[in-house]
Amino acid sequence: MQNRQSGLTLIGLILWLIVLGMVFLIGMKVVPSYVEFLDIKKGLVRAKESATTVAAARSAFDTFASAGYITSVSGKDLTVTKTGEKVVVSVAYEKKIELLKPVSLLIEYEASSD
Repeated sequence: MQNRQSGLTLIGLILWLIVLGMVFLIGMKVVPSYVEFLDIKKGLVRAKESATTVAAARSAFDTFASAGYITSVSGKDLTVTKTGEKVVVSVAYEKKIELLKPVSLLIEYEASSD
């Protein structure tokens, strides 16, 4: 009676390492962009709080962005709308992240102060 051996072969191990390496690479490229997006959302709330005028909201966001090292969006990219007494500051932008030389990832971000 023969016992079949079970376990991970060398080829299986190499394939798993390749898959884990790709997941790690994508994570290392995407996480900083997402953290910047979360900071942008905080900046939109700050801009809304000081939004007496459109220019004041954009200036407040620019001040927050320069202190928080936000480079993807500036105050001129903001959309400031006012409905009644409620002011909403929003932004939509795309971030292209190069993974490998011919392969890149495009992420579409959208945020508002609501």
